[in-house]
Amino acid sequence: MKYLAFAVLIFPCFVNAAVDGDVWSGEFELGYVATGGNTNESSLKSKIDLRREVEPWRYEIHLEGYNAESDSGRSAEKYFASNRLAYTISDGHYVFGYAGYEDDRFSGFDYQATVAAGYGRRLLQRPDMKWEAEIGPGYRVTKVGDTTQGEEDSEEAILRLFSKYRWDFSETASYLQELSMDKGGDNTVSKSVSALKSRIIGNLAMKLTYTVEYTQDVPNNKKHADTETAVSLAYEW
Repeated sequence: MKYLAFAVLIFPCFVNAAVDGDVWSGEFELGYVATGGNTNESSLKSKIDLRREVEPWRYEIHLEGYNAESDSGRSAEKYFASNRLAYTISDGHYVFGYAGYEDDRFSGFDYQATVAAGYGRRLLQRPDMKWEAEIGPGYRVTKVGDTTQGEEDSEEAILRLFSKYRWDFSETASYLQELSMDKGGDNTVSKSVSALKSRIIGNLAMKLTYTVEYTQDVPNNKKHADTETAVSLAYEW
């Protein structure tokens, strides 16, 4: 069932991208990632971001995943997908819809699925600097990986907070920061993604990313914080 939900989430974006290829832009990453927290492994990681902007609409798709194996079997495996749709209602103001799905086999959760909608504001809109923030209600479904440990699946209303910042501090280098918080009555999940990107040649860039994800309430014997440090090559189009 969870794989059907994952397919429903991402399939429309590839259909639309194929039909309207001229209005889509994006970035593909492939690189090395070292994880900490519930898994301590290093492996290859791939990520793709697709963007379509035809005013007043903006559509963003994000897909990423990695896995690692050792002599004793699979030691790390994580997949994440999200869709984000925004509609501009006036200069600097917009409404948004969001859907996200995370499958982390070593977090103690089988999967977490989130939907949210609300209000967004472009706080900065300069040639070298952009910053936007969002707030809105949502709903989260959490399924634990092992119910024999006394943990229970949950469904709850949440408040989603999100911020995205980009600073092009030179002609070839950028700093990017994303912060999100999905706050519910039973659990709160916070995530920070910080990245430095430097163009090497043409559309090819080197990217250094540090990610921290903190879950307030975790299954037994699991850690609250997971970290990722990634070095990757990124191709933009």
